[in-house]
Amino acid sequence: MIENTLHRVLSLLIALLLLSGCDTAPPSQLQQIKNSNVLRVGILVGPATYYQGHTDEEGFEYELAGLFAEELGVELKIIPFFNLDNLFEHLERGDLDIVASGISYHTKRTKAFRFGPFYREISQKLVYKQGKKRPRHYGQLSGPVTVLANSHHLISLQAAKKDYPELQWQTTQALDQEELLQGILAGDIDYTIVDSHSLALFRRYHPNLSIAFSVTKSDPIAWVMKRQNDDSLYALLLPFFAKLQTNNQLATLEEKYFGHVEQFNYVNTVAFVEASKEVLPKYAPWFIEYAKAQNLDWRLLAALSYQESMWNPRAKSPTGVRGIMMLTQSTAKRVGVKHRLKPEQNIRGGAKYLANLISRVPEGVAEPDRTWLALAAYNVGMGHVRDALKLTKQQGGNPNSWADVKKRLPLLTKKRYYRSTRYGYARGDVAVHYVDNIRRYFDALVWLDENRALPFSSGN
Repeated sequence: MIENTLHRVLSLLIALLLLSGCDTAPPSQLQQIKNSNVLRVGILVGPATYYQGHTDEEGFEYELAGLFAEELGVELKIIPFFNLDNLFEHLERGDLDIVASGISYHTKRTKAFRFGPFYREISQKLVYKQGKKRPRHYGQLSGPVTVLANSHHLISLQAAKKDYPELQWQTTQALDQEELLQGILAGDIDYTIVDSHSLALFRRYHPNLSIAFSVTKSDPIAWVMKRQNDDSLYALLLPFFAKLQTNNQLATLEEKYFGHVEQFNYVNTVAFVEASKEVLPKYAPWFIEYAKAQNLDWRLLAALSYQESMWNPRAKSPTGVRGIMMLTQSTAKRVGVKHRLKPEQNIRGGAKYLANLISRVPEGVAEPDRTWLALAAYNVGMGHVRDALKLTKQQGGNPNSWADVKKRLPLLTKKRYYRSTRYGYARGDVAVHYVDNIRRYFDALVWLDENRALPFSSGN
């Protein structure tokens, strides 16, 4: 009887220990995130990923991470970094849940890290300063290549060393990607390698950077996690990105940050930067005054004017559109402009007209898409823009998204589409390029203004 009692006591103690062991099992990564109500995301600071905008935080990866945090129902905590070594070190230590920084996939990185689904593709470009002799391959380089430490660019150089044993490079942790590109322009660095999307953004306001050759042609990029047995958070990445593909949110984000910088025109960009410093100061006070009166960004108004007339107050088109904002006679009359060739009147009228177009965009459209649609209307008319909105909806797109409408505007040049619209044929393809150009000019003016590179004070 005593033995039976002792046996029962021992069995009970073992059961209690087992239960106790279950209670102390560590929570999964996802559960930890839910318990803390915070998703910790590491991001390299840069125009292609994350930066402090004029009024708020911005960036492609920043917005993408925000959508994932929203999907999880937790708060997003951005932890910014300025070099890859530090970023990866914190990921390995478990200080970060995810790295969302446009990191390109390479098998060498899979030993320590785990890549999520691929969601974009980029290429690597070797760049140098305009005016120097262009190298066609690594064997023609006249100096070392400087790249970020621990980057995919370094991995590419190490692979190229097999075919070009004389190839030399140096790595840096002290500089970021933009500072490397600035070093090229300053003549302090001979060559560097940069990702295609970062280069496109940088050349909006620094056109004197040339591509020598493509180092890679198609590198998939993905979010990165620490390699571990816990799949709880990792398992949610695939359905998250699949959802973004299906509902077009990923394409919308790509268009917002990169859609207008895909095409680069060296001559045009150089001319614009020079005109911003030599011609714009004469008209800037009016752009600033009348944009403010209409609650517009003066840099947007100035960018629109450059697209229209290249800031030529006597500009005239064959159809009779005239002045620095290129107003038609009927539009000038509606906005109170009596003399279209007088730049102050024309700028005042152009600001009033643009503000009116923005107010006429359907209420469901949010910024910045609202402004892009209004700019398209400045070019082809609000009637044709509304036709494109209707066509977008008919084809299953989102009429409140510029990314979706942008795909349909060019269809207004095709008879099988425009014959069923209210306003008929329109050069919608021209309107798309028109808006893209203005956005590039606007981005450049914002950078020049905020970096005090304009020869006047805007008061911003």
